[in-house]
Amino acid sequence: MPEAATAAPAAAPSPAPPKGTVTQRAIDQIKAMIGEGRLEPGARLPTERDLASQLGISRSSMREAIRALTVLGVLEARHGSGIYVTQLEAGDLLETFGVVADLSRGPRLVELLEVRRILESTATALAAARITADQLAEVEKHLTAMNATDDPEEILSHDLAFHRVIAGAAGNETMAAILDGLSSRTFRARVWRGYQEEGAFERTRREHAAIHRALVAHDPEAARAAAAAHVGEVEEWLRAQLQP
Repeated sequence: MPEAATAAPAAAPSPAPPKGTVTQRAIDQIKAMIGEGRLEPGARLPTERDLASQLGISRSSMREAIRALTVLGVLEARHGSGIYVTQLEAGDLLETFGVVADLSRGPRLVELLEVRRILESTATALAAARITADQLAEVEKHLTAMNATDDPEEILSHDLAFHRVIAGAAGNETMAAILDGLSSRTFRARVWRGYQEEGAFERTRREHAAIHRALVAHDPEAARAAAAAHVGEVEEWLRAQLQP
């Protein structure tokens, strides 16, 4: 759905080391250890000294590799305890989607909306088949709240929650995590401000109501179409804003 004011951009993660460097090879080796099951989610890494010796690299390169993997959500430092593999939840590993969304501008913003339209429509179709009565009640609660106010901040807050419940109901944690990043509050706020200045509140409410009706009917194709039309409206509006 739309979005509003430009919030201060989140700090971007440290850039990944150049491919082919010793540090990058260390990153790849640690990832391989995790991927092959030699390091399980929640496991404690060997000490920096032991791991550097085991992989045949310097401690400084190992330190950089651990730092980079920590930024990516693969590892976590526990004060006084050591370095651990995280639980490797999709939300942690895909957090960088939010950074991309927060910092993108112009045509890249349109690209992100295009990706969101594709994933949102798929997630909403899945949700129509899988959503529970409790989840439907939660969706309806946020829809009612959106309809009861003209305050852009309140609408934005309930809009985020409306789509988050639907993404969760789709039953695919990875897709929900990607959508959460693509629908960050900062990203949506930037588009919402301009979009609502066009007097789009009523159209937006109708679009949300159409999504809700399709979910209540457990009609995946109607849900897919309603979600695609909803995000597509914003996408087309933004494309028009970027025309010379």
